Amino acid sequence: MLASTPRTFIGSTTFTVAGMTCEHCRRAVTEEIGAVAGVAAVAVDLATGTVTVTATCPVDRAYIAAAVDEAGYALVP
Repeated sequence: MLASTPRTFIGSTTFTVAGMTCEHCRRAVTEEIGAVAGVAAVAVDLATGTVTVTATCPVDRAYIAAAVDEAGYALVP
């Protein structure tokens, strides 16, 4: 997963998520990622299939992947 980037991040990072198509998708992904410790904001763009996550302290990308999985979707590597 995202081998060319650091395992943790702080600030804003954009991820591509497969399968998001509607408002339900947006809500589910936003809710799950928003529950990750250190995440301050989540912005889902359904048109591009991307999610921009803003973290106030270091967040492990694996936690974001797990949250997306819990919502029923998958990060695109």
